[in-house]
Amino acid sequence: MPRVIGVDIPDNKRLEISLTYIYGVGNTLSAEIIAKLGLDPGMKARALTESDIARLNQTLTSEYVVEGDLRRDVQNNIKRLIAIHSYRGLRHRTGLPVRGQRTSTNARTRKGRKKTVARKKK
Repeated sequence: MPRVIGVDIPDNKRLEISLTYIYGVGNTLSAEIIAKLGLDPGMKARALTESDIARLNQTLTSEYVVEGDLRRDVQNNIKRLIAIHSYRGLRHRTGLPVRGQRTSTNARTRKGRKKTVARKKK
């Protein structure tokens, strides 16, 4: 398995798909990076040479915010929302949906402590 910026990407999948295993790299960004480096998007990831992997590492670390840095940024943003007591911060703190979804019937598959849900009245 090729290791790109500390992440093992699957070697039996196409390069376009393999790069999406890196946090912060989706389909569009993957295609953009491959085009920028002049690689074949249909080739398997195991066909990458050491120089290709080095170029990928260099491009991802210098031009994009991915993996650890991006995770840290997201966590800092959430902590900031909680610290300033914004509505979104309160929703994050209580583990409820943040983006306006309904909670009377859905939002029951959240991580964390189990929250009791009132049964429907007859």
